This record gives sequence, C-alpha cells and structure tokens, in this order.
Amino acid sequence: MNRLLAFVLIVVLSAGVVAGTSSWIFNDVKLGLDLKGGFEILYEAQPIEPGGTVTKDSLVETAKSLEARANATGVAEPEVTTEGTNRIRVKIAGVSDETKVRDILKKPAELTFRSARGCAADKGYCKIELRGSDFKENGASVHQTNLNAYEIGIKLKSAKQFAEVTREIAKLSATGQNQLAIYLDETQLSAPSVATEINQDEAVITGNFTREEATNLKNTINLGALPLKLTEKYTQSVGATLGKLSLQETVWAGVIGTVLILLFMMAFYRLPGIIASLCIIVYIWLLLLGFNLIDATLTLPGIAAFILGIGMAVDANIIMAERIKEEMRSGKSILSSQKAGSKSSFRTIIDAHVTTTIAALVLFFIGVGSVKGFAVILLLSIIISVLTNVFFSRLLLTLIIRSGIVKKKSLFGVKESEVRAL
Repeated sequence: MNRLLAFVLIVVLSAGVVAGTSSWIFNDVKLGLDLKGGFEILYEAQPIEPGGTVTKDSLVETAKSLEARANATGVAEPEVTTEGTNRIRVKIAGVSDETKVRDILKKPAELTFRSARGCAADKGYCKIELRGSDFKENGASVHQTNLNAYEIGIKLKSAKQFAEVTREIAKLSATGQNQLAIYLDETQLSAPSVATEINQDEAVITGNFTREEATNLKNTINLGALPLKLTEKYTQSVGATLGKLSLQETVWAGVIGTVLILLFMMAFYRLPGIIASLCIIVYIWLLLLGFNLIDATLTLPGIAAFILGIGMAVDANIIMAERIKEEMRSGKSILSSQKAGSKSSFRTIIDAHVTTTIAALVLFFIGVGSVKGFAVILLLSIIISVLTNVFFSRLLLTLIIRSGIVKKKSLFGVKESEVRAL
C-alpha cells in the first residue's frame, strides 16, 4: 500500500510540476537566429599593424569589443564566439535594422588627440599625441554646461602623460599652432587651444553637440577601437517572418510526432508504455529546463539533437519493456521478470548511450558553430535520458509491481498463450 501511495504521489507531483511550469520554461527558451530571425557573420581577424600577429588574447578582446558594440545597439543577447586562431563568429537574433548593427560592429572608432608638432604646413594635425588606449575604459561621460551645451568628459590613465603632451603643445602658442585636435577616426571633433600645461587626468571634448550626438559619441568612445582588423568571410541572414514560420512548423511537427510516439507506446506496451510516456514527458521538460539553466540557444540543429534524444529515450524504454516481456514469456513471475528484464536491459541501454556520447564529444571538440551546439544539446539529452528513462522509469515500474496490484501479464502486452512452462 505504501508503495502504491508513493507511486501515485510521484506521478501526481511530476505531472503537476510539468503542467504548471511548462509554459514558463518553453517561453524562456532562448531561440537562435534561424528560429527568430537575424543574421550571422564570420569574421577573419588580421593584425592592424603590418608584421603583427593575431594572438589568442587579442582575438578574445576583439570578440568582447564586438559583443559590447552589439549590446550597445539594444539587441538581445548577441552570441559572439572565437573559432580557431583567427576567426570570430557573431550571431544576433531578432534584429530589426541589420544594416545599422553591421555598421556599428565593423566601425573602427579610434579616438586620437593630435597636434601639429613637427608637421609640414599642409599636413594639418599629423602627430598623434594620445590614442584611445591611453584613456580609461568606460571613462567617457556627458555633461551639460551652464550655457545648455553638451560636452564629453574623458579620463586618462596617466596625468603625467597628459601633462607632458600639453606642456609641449603650449610652447607652440607663439606660432598659433598650440591646438590639441580631437579626432574620431579621421573626423575632427574639435581643436581646443592649449595655453598651459594641464596636469590632470581628465579632458573635455567640446563642440556643437546635441544631446543625442553627445551620447552617441560617449558610447562610441567607451566602446573603444577593435584590437584587430576584421574581414567578413561569411554572412547569413534569416528574415523574422521566415524564422517565426520555421519555429511554428517545428513545434507542430514535434507535438504531432511526440503524441504519436506516446500513443504507440501505450497501445503496444500497456503498463510499461504508460510509465514510459510519463518518463518521456518528464524527459522533455527536464531537457527544456536544462536549456535555460545552461543558457543554451535553441536552433534547428539543436532541435535535431532534441528529436534524436527523444528517439533514444523511446529506445531505452522499449528495450527495457521487451526484456521484461521476454522474461515473462519464459514463465517467470511479474516481479522476477521486472528484475531480470531491467538488469539485462541496463547494459544494452548504457552501451548505446556511451557510443552516442563518444560521437557527441568528437563533434564538440572538433566541430564549430551549430555543430558544436548540436553536440552540447545531444550530450545534455543523453544525461537526462539516462536519469529519466532508465532510473526514473525503473523506479515507477518497481513501485507499481511491488504494490501488488499488477497481477496480469497482459498488462505488459504478453498473452497467456505466449508464456512457456518453466
């Protein structure tokens, strides 16, 4: 009686949790650009200076800068990953203005302070005194003056360096070339005069900025220059409508396929089929929960891995049910058949999962992009499949059999005429 009560409680609790939280879990799954719409770019990185090299650190820093730039455009959760020794893949889903985002991603945005020291008369401000790397990260901010004008304050890493630069430029006041021009790339923002040495770590960019222009300039400065030069090697765009259509069709196909599988299991395997159906539903719920917990992005290849995992889950239940039926046909009791069948099926199921795990690990360590995502979801589905369709399924079957209410082998799909005498 206690085992029957435990069985009922576990079933009711599992069904309640799945029914009560499925909507929240499903809506919280992060969709890839092939299901949501967006674009993907594969960049090849090259050193900015001739003769330079692309290091692992510079590649990672460039990827971080790209992610920061993508975030600054307001897009949700861009996916920026490095590949190999010189490639960066950017995936951005749910983008309404792809052109604007792409322009921001590849914009050099190098901030420089320049002077005319040692320059020919026709060369303008040819000497770069300070670069963007000389300023503190996220040190730019917007201020409004008493005259309602907007200016951008920036912070330097070294007050001593700024003092040296301004001291040398101030010496040019006799020739009228004592300006410290501020450039963003090759665009001159302003060219304030330097009368004396400025011994502090802050400077101000002035100009006829609107509030929006000043804010954009502040954001651009804080994003900084990319450590490496990037060249687009591959691009792919998926329209929002096409992505939404793909998702709807995929969900419908998944629902219809899953329902047919559950009906088949219950009709053909009876009691083990009903328990297997519950375990498969719990498996799907846990897999979606796992997506959210590891912050995975669901893509079409990921759905393929998801469906492959359901197939493995069904196989595990069928193997165990068939082993139990074989034991029953040999004349053993229901309890003995369940013990022997579960034990003999365990090794077969684990062997199948181990071989799939090896294949998934190979895909993970050698593959890139969506192939690696496929491998991650496949590995996750294997772990959850073992937990739900081996241990959880065996627990429920053991409880219901040991409760004593299961007395007919026909509940397992075994006819009395098929049972051989011992």
